[in-house]
Amino acid sequence: MSQSLPPPISGRAVEAVVALLDAERLMALAVNRPDGWPQVTTVGYVNEGLNLYFVTARDSQKLANLVADPRVSVAIRSEARHGDAVGVSMAGRAEEVADPVLVERLNQLVFKRYPDIRVFGPGGASIAVVRVRPEIISPVGVSGGRSEALTFSLGASSAATRPTGKVTDLF
Repeated sequence: MSQSLPPPISGRAVEAVVALLDAERLMALAVNRPDGWPQVTTVGYVNEGLNLYFVTARDSQKLANLVADPRVSVAIRSEARHGDAVGVSMAGRAEEVADPVLVERLNQLVFKRYPDIRVFGPGGASIAVVRVRPEIISPVGVSGGRSEALTFSLGASSAATRPTGKVTDLF
């Protein structure tokens, strides 16, 4: 049985999702444990466009699970006001970032966005910086107690886009 991918995400939807990612700080991260049970944790993140970055301890169950199976899901949502909210669910693959130039760029990005945090993560072997590259993106809008979700695949044309906008514009 073959499964077809959802339609590719377009510029307006990318803009809305990136605006949400830029505005929030925490995500729920689901990884696969070796026994088949999912493991979900809340982690702080920073994003560059649609790519998400977080740090984790090298001796954590999370990193061991990601090395064994890089498939992940994340969920990020805005604060709900009077029952209205926006969010996004993404499925993708995680990989450790080994490039010190990229880690330094991420440190600068964190400092710019969150002046109360001085570095993204300490150097050395104790911390791993992990990138999540999304493959499936589902923006969700909740208005008047009803939710509406759209599902897209990530195509090559949307990967290079650095947009701004609002998730609510999609609905």
